[in-house]
Amino acid sequence: MSVELPVLTAKDYASDQEIRWCPRCGDYSILAQMKKVLPTLGIPKENFVFVSGIGCSSRFPYYMNTYGFHSIHGRAPAIATGVKLANPDLQVWVITGDGDALSIGGNHLMHAIRRNIDFNIVLFNNQIYGLTKGQYSPTSPVGARTKSSPYGSIDNAASPLSVAIGSEATFVARSVDVDIKHLTMVLERAAHHKGTSFVEVYQDCNVFNSGAFLYASKKGEKEDNIIYLEHGKPLVFGKNRDKGIRVNEMSRPEIVELGSGISEDDLLFHDSKAAEPSLAFLLARMRYPEFPEPVGIFRDVERPVYDELVERQMQDIVQEKGEGDLEALFNSGDTWTVKE
Repeated sequence: MSVELPVLTAKDYASDQEIRWCPRCGDYSILAQMKKVLPTLGIPKENFVFVSGIGCSSRFPYYMNTYGFHSIHGRAPAIATGVKLANPDLQVWVITGDGDALSIGGNHLMHAIRRNIDFNIVLFNNQIYGLTKGQYSPTSPVGARTKSSPYGSIDNAASPLSVAIGSEATFVARSVDVDIKHLTMVLERAAHHKGTSFVEVYQDCNVFNSGAFLYASKKGEKEDNIIYLEHGKPLVFGKNRDKGIRVNEMSRPEIVELGSGISEDDLLFHDSKAAEPSLAFLLARMRYPEFPEPVGIFRDVERPVYDELVERQMQDIVQEKGEGDLEALFNSGDTWTVKE
């Protein structure tokens, strides 16, 4: 007997907690789009779980009227793994930041992605440590002057998408906090993906790193600075859509002007379904200002899902050896009797 789910709206996913982000923080937009997406998924509200680590982004579970964990620094993927394995029916979202995920949490992030656990990771990238008041983070660009790098950062910046693709992520995407329609689309696609979905969101910290992604968000400028990826479509960009990306004889991307013998057929065509991740990695390495930066779905492929493999393995062992006896297991092997 099927039970009809109640019709929910974004308001049903809003908690009663006071939102304590700074005014105009990009986190508000990400929260708003998430609350719009969840009612469209056809999943009971009690089956959503949000797990976060530490940072401004990690307040997210408080503001969602769902189950959630505000966990420990960098360990959200590990805790989310336990949640998903314990109850595979749950849809689990990991909410993290560039510092939380790529610094202390880099190891957990990489292994969660390579295992292809069926959950969603949303990384808020503002290129700064916001909660601790403005120190440089793993994604801060070289030369960034912050409270902990007053003479300019000399660290090579980490690329979240390169880390995810290098870890064989089956779904990789990027969006921008204020690009509402695009961000909504990306979150929807991530939610429907079977396996680990990794979404980087360029998010403005208007207090400690204001305008870091203005080139990708300001109308009238972003058109020349970003490319919207569409599966099967050529990489065209520009205010007049008169520029594109092609791969030269050295297998390097280059910007070309359309016309004068160059047509869209000469451009690089996006293939998010390619089993080989080389194209996705090439796109992830295109960075402003040398290139327009791609946003959208970089990779969307299928691979066996970790939690399903674990469940299948357990069922096979139970069928072979029986249900097992926990007390017998405790008392197996060497035992000692402690006397006074």
